[in-house]
Amino acid sequence: MAASANSVIGNPIVGLAKSSPSSSAFLGARIHLRGERSGRSASASPSSALAVSCAMSGNVAAVEAEKNGKPGLGSRPDSFGRFGRFGGKYVPETLMYALFELEEAFRALSKDEDFQKELDGILRDYVGRESPLYFAERLTEHYRRSNGEGPHIYLKREDLNHTGAHKINNAVAQALLAKRLGKKRIIAETGAGQHGVATATVCARFGLECIVYMGAQDMERQALNVFRMRLLGAEVRGVHSGTATLKDATSEAIRDWVTNVETTHYILGSVAGPHPYPMLVREFHAVIGKETRKQALEKWGGKPDVLVACVGGGSNAMGLFHEFVDDTDVRLVGVEAAGFGLDSGKHAATLTKGEVGVLHGAMSYLLQDDDGQIIEPHSISAGLDYPGVGPEHSYLKDIGRAEYFSVTDEQALEGFFTVGSIAFKRLSRLEGIIPALETSHALAYLEELCPTLPDGAKVVLNCSGRGDKDVHTAIKHLQL
Repeated sequence: MAASANSVIGNPIVGLAKSSPSSSAFLGARIHLRGERSGRSASASPSSALAVSCAMSGNVAAVEAEKNGKPGLGSRPDSFGRFGRFGGKYVPETLMYALFELEEAFRALSKDEDFQKELDGILRDYVGRESPLYFAERLTEHYRRSNGEGPHIYLKREDLNHTGAHKINNAVAQALLAKRLGKKRIIAETGAGQHGVATATVCARFGLECIVYMGAQDMERQALNVFRMRLLGAEVRGVHSGTATLKDATSEAIRDWVTNVETTHYILGSVAGPHPYPMLVREFHAVIGKETRKQALEKWGGKPDVLVACVGGGSNAMGLFHEFVDDTDVRLVGVEAAGFGLDSGKHAATLTKGEVGVLHGAMSYLLQDDDGQIIEPHSISAGLDYPGVGPEHSYLKDIGRAEYFSVTDEQALEGFFTVGSIAFKRLSRLEGIIPALETSHALAYLEELCPTLPDGAKVVLNCSGRGDKDVHTAIKHLQL
């Protein structure tokens, strides 16, 4: 299925103009290419070597599910690499074989006992899994109502992983996969720096060359993580185009991959990008939800009632949600960054305010204007500062399986409604845990969520990363 014959020379997989929500799978939809900041469509050039296409390889598990009469939630993605109308492969032909090779390797290694044993051992002994499911007793008490009732709040402690966030789960697995493919040069993009640090860490562990692309603005916000990456032996390449944040770093990483595809593996850090990345990254983070189910059963003999996680690209949320998607009695709540407010034009609430389009190789909800130009996102959190979102999140939103809300910069630091009540500071003071600013968005939403929940409801919030990296930013906003 061809998306367009238009050229994207020098700007591969940056974005396609918005689609009508009813144009399922883009069949017959008219698609224009857009430049990142030019304000005009890229020029047509049918002879270009980098024509965008939407060829998609089959999903073996999904095909089998369809044959057995189990469509919908049971087969994600489907045989075309799509989650409903979202996902797919909008990529230069240069990358098609690499994506096919990646999917085939993933399928084979998922059944390879030696590979699984090696991965499980590294996750246990190097990463430190399983991560605890911690009952936040004092935070629970904080949200107890005057009549003594209220939910019970548990934290899934991904911040205790080696390198301080959930990102290491995916980085370790993809590095092992790259070694099996014979790729010794690794590239990655990073916003908050945690995925970059995780990638640099695993490259040091396995002796792989590592180049990390990072927006210049994010490098300033996350100077500590930049130093950590360089200390680990990675080359950090600053990106100054656009808003010099995560979107622009991702675009540069893709350009590098197109140029060096035969020797290079791209460790994409979120459940975004062309198929099979949304599926692959989800599966490598699914350990979060699997552990949560097991730990909940051990602690209270049942399932959580509500799962809460912040959403930028969406990897930590999908890692928690995936295990429970078919458990319709478990609520899935994602929290986006509302920046300066939803009406300010400066936010990163893609699922709340976005429209359907294509960015970085996949169809999803995007922040875009009437001409299909990307609207630059904003968040105090570098890890949530992205104008798109993973296609599976878009699908879960559309079918009503997951709920998505947004929290402003001020709320992430100051909480809802309660003057002086600070989400970032609250967890630090009540539980002795300094959360990442990404996690602080999810924590801030508890202020609105908890009063609506019945007594004893079990809430699991994914503590996706620790806040050491964000202390420099918080100093500018908090009076201590």
